[in-house]
Amino acid sequence: MQVSVVIPLFNEDESLPELCSWITRVMDKEQLSYEVILIDDGSTDNSWEVISQISSANKAFKGIQFQRNYGKSAALNEGFKAAQGEVVITMDADMQDSPDEIPALRDMIVNGGFDLVSGWKKKRFDNTLTKNIPSKLFNAVARKSSGIQLNDFNCGLKAYKNKVVKSIEVYGEMHRYIPILAKGSGYKKIGEKVVEHRARKYGVTKFGWQRFVNGFLDLATILFLNKFGKRPMQFFGLLGTLFFLIGFCASIYLVVAKFATLDFSLTNRPAFYIALTTMVIGMQLFLTGFVAELVARNATERNVYLIASKIGLDK
Repeated sequence: MQVSVVIPLFNEDESLPELCSWITRVMDKEQLSYEVILIDDGSTDNSWEVISQISSANKAFKGIQFQRNYGKSAALNEGFKAAQGEVVITMDADMQDSPDEIPALRDMIVNGGFDLVSGWKKKRFDNTLTKNIPSKLFNAVARKSSGIQLNDFNCGLKAYKNKVVKSIEVYGEMHRYIPILAKGSGYKKIGEKVVEHRARKYGVTKFGWQRFVNGFLDLATILFLNKFGKRPMQFFGLLGTLFFLIGFCASIYLVVAKFATLDFSLTNRPAFYIALTTMVIGMQLFLTGFVAELVARNATERNVYLIASKIGLDK
């Protein structure tokens, strides 16, 4: 299997026939062996019926149906688990990503030596105020904090070596920062390619303003987990020890000052309560580190989703 195309979708029954037909034409022209994994993320329209019809006509098209909506990260994670292709391509189902980009993206992985190639929608058809400006801000922060020089972290059109998608776990809303997850797993050959961004032909966007707030929170989570995910005690323990020592030293100073000045009204001084609070915070942070270590060492699988049906894949 040369190529696996992973497509998460939610309420895209109008676009699926045209998109799948386009992918088939591209693959046949390039004479590539392929599979297309369509992940229905709890759609409320006829998306699953359309997937079933497409799969019946072409066995290269396979489907996974979630019992309810879990989000794009969950859909990608399940698609990555099922992907068998040497190169894995992800794209959106809304026809804003062009399947004509697949051969060039695959070539950058196979012949260019990249572990991951991210698309860059340099020319966009989105509303500038609500999408372009926040996206530029996100990408600037992500570049600065991660050291990965990409212009469009959130582009859905990406190509991966198979071993990359098998090495990362995408959960929550982490699909925006898959390149950072890949780098954290040791894959540092990350490239970028300018790709076509097409105007939306069917349906409406599924993302609201909440994604901007969630995006920054997810970035902070990713950066923390990449550095301290396997050793949380090094973060919480150090911070807790620092707070405790500051509070302890301040308490010793206050006690010494009390006897030196014969002023026995220690509990009336705000500094006493500040020092005491600092020591308590330090102890709590230290204990948080212990608990986090226990969780990290005994964590079970996070990505457990209720799957209603599968087509062309092992049950």
